[in-house]
Amino acid sequence: MKRRAYPTDITDAQWAMLEPEIPAPRPGGRPRKTDMREVLNAIFYLTHEGCTWRALPHDFPPWR
Repeated sequence: MKRRAYPTDITDAQWAMLEPEIPAPRPGGRPRKTDMREVLNAIFYLTHEGCTWRALPHDFPPWR
């Protein structure tokens, strides 16, 4: 399910620059279930809105 866009979302051009800087999952570990772009979008939303992790809209990945 596609979530609605927020003004703080990363653009495709920004993601192209940031994605190579995100460490790959460690070998032998659990595969990632969460899209790292969505994690960054959530962090930018938090810093812009000044809300807590628990107050994130439900269309972002779970805060835990």
